[in-house]
Amino acid sequence: MSIMWIPIAAALVMSIAAIATAWAQSRIGAAGAAAIAEKPEIATTMVIMIAIPETVAVLGFVVAVLIVLRGGG
Repeated sequence: MSIMWIPIAAALVMSIAAIATAWAQSRIGAAGAAAIAEKPEIATTMVIMIAIPETVAVLGFVVAVLIVLRGGG
């Protein structure tokens, strides 16, 4: 792999993961707010549901770091 493409690949991986996480959290957050308004006892479940997509961003970061380290950066 050309040395020029390593930072571009890492940035692309991280940005796609961040955009996917933001999209998922926006959908879950809107639905969760409506659900909590009707049934306040599910607030704990909604906090967990908001936290689950965050793993996508963390995994994207790990993959970006691996690309940089394996690519000789």
